[in-house]
Parts: sequence; structure tokens; C-alpha cells
Amino acid sequence: MTSQSVTTAAAASSGPSRQTIFVGILLVLALAAPFAVYPVFLMKGLCFALFAAAFNLMLGYVGLLSFGHAMFFGWSAYITAHAAKEWGLTPEIAILLGTFCAAGLGAVVGWLAIRRQGIYFAMITLALAQLMYFVALQAPFTHGEDGIQGVPRGHLFGLIDLSDTMNMYYFVLAVFVLAILFLYRVVHSPFGQVLKAIRDNEPRAISLGYQVHRYKLIAFIISAGLSGMAGSVKSLVFQLASLADVHWHASGEVVLMTLLGGVGTIFGPTAGAYLVVTIQNYFASAGSWVTIIQGFIFVVCVLAFRAGIVGVFAPWLKKRGIEA
Repeated sequence: MTSQSVTTAAAASSGPSRQTIFVGILLVLALAAPFAVYPVFLMKGLCFALFAAAFNLMLGYVGLLSFGHAMFFGWSAYITAHAAKEWGLTPEIAILLGTFCAAGLGAVVGWLAIRRQGIYFAMITLALAQLMYFVALQAPFTHGEDGIQGVPRGHLFGLIDLSDTMNMYYFVLAVFVLAILFLYRVVHSPFGQVLKAIRDNEPRAISLGYQVHRYKLIAFIISAGLSGMAGSVKSLVFQLASLADVHWHASGEVVLMTLLGGVGTIFGPTAGAYLVVTIQNYFASAGSWVTIIQGFIFVVCVLAFRAGIVGVFAPWLKKRGIEA
């Protein structure tokens, strides 16, 4: 064993890694955040951060650009809201039901879409998303333009009252952290390595014997399911499921969040989501000028951070043992 190997092994055994310390600091900040910032704003950011992270699995690690992820986000919100309000299901069961429905919808849409690539894949997902938007507009249980209002948050596991804002925040944070850990594990598993191989050189992955369509479909289902989980949680946070959740604007926003934060990074979508949500909330008083302000900020971000806000710093952090 070389002296460098001995040094590396000693450093690894001497204490927690820099990655662990970095994640721990972020978690402490997240736990303390609601005491300094409006919790509902933080919960909205977490919901969209999860949505963007789920979308990033397809764009950043498979290389497929979907313009239809709002259908999973919005329809899961409708299912969860209806289950909680009309059927009286507990919040955890309602969220799981919405998530599984989104994953099932993702299986159907993915089976149809993954046979195409590039702009054709994007257009198929957009077309199917618009179809599901008009279904949501006409379906009786969605209540059309009124949406499903007054959704009860209920009691988590029959014990924790989620109508309390702080309880709801920590529940949303727990869902977000578990989902990000799951995505991290997927990306760094052998399955995730195959996805990266498909992204980088699909013909070579096929020549190596990998069933590319199967891998794409599984990744699409995972992405759709986690997008649905984000929509389900959001419907409980705001006690509302509306057409805005399933509109193509929501698909465009999640693309923007991912690009601004950094495609193919773990924390990039979170940074991008909070940037967009912050602009929407704190510049809303500017009226029609808000779109000009948004455009200016986005242009600056694109010019200054070509790889996204987190993507620019990712190589520098990686040299120091931190994966962003």
C-alpha cells in the first residue's frame, strides 16, 4: 500500500467526510429556517424543489427533455386532494395514492414517448400533457376552473396535526429529504451508471447489451412518481388542487428551475426552484413589471452561470470531496 493510500484511508477513518458535514449543515439550516422565514414560502419551495429534482432525473441523467411533467404533478395533486376531502383518507395514504397514480400514468406516457428522442420526445410529452389538462378541465371530480378547495391536511398517522404550520413544514421537509436521498441512491447505483451511459452514448449502451428502452421507462416512472409526490404534498400545503398545477406553464417552470440551478446536479434543482419561487413571491407587487424583472434576472443567471448556479461550482466542490 502506498503512502498516499495510507493517508487517504487514515483521513477516511478519522471522522465524517466533507460531504457528510456539508449535508449536515444544510439539514441544520433547513430545520432552523422556519423560525426566520415564512414557513409556507419554504414549503412551496420544497415542493417545487422536489418536482425539479424528479424532472432532473430525466433531463440530467437520461438526457430526455420532457415538456409534460406537469401532468404528473397536477393529477397527483387532484387525486390526493379528492382522496383527503371526499374519502377522508389520512394524509400519508392520500399522498401515496397520488404518487402511485402518477407513477402509473408515467408508465403509460413513458411507454408511448421513450421510443422517440430529442424534439419528438418533448412534443409527445407536451401533447399528452395537454390532453390530460383538458381531461382535468372536464372531469367532474376536479371541479373544473374552481379546482378542489378546502382540502383538509388531517392528522399524520392519526397522531400529528398537520393543520399546525410547523408540523406541516417538518413533514414536508422529511418527505423532501427522503426523496432526495432516494434519488441520490438511484443516481449512484449501477442502474444510475447505465442511465448516464445512455445519456452520453446510447448506441454504445445498446451495443453493450443493455435494454435501453427498459432503463428509460423505469427512469421515467420514477421521475413521474416523485413529481406526483411533489404535487400531492403541495395540494395539502395549500389545501388546493387547481388547473394551474396541470397547465403547461408548470412544465415550463420546472424546466427553467432545473436549468437555472444546474442540470445533472443533486442540489441544483433545489437552488433553481427557490430562485424562481422567491422571484414569484417577492416581486409580485411589481405587477406587470414582474415579467421584465424575471427576464432580466434569468438572462444574468444564464450569462454568468452557463452550467447553472450550482453547476458552475460543482467541479470546485468535487475537488474538495463535496458532490453538489
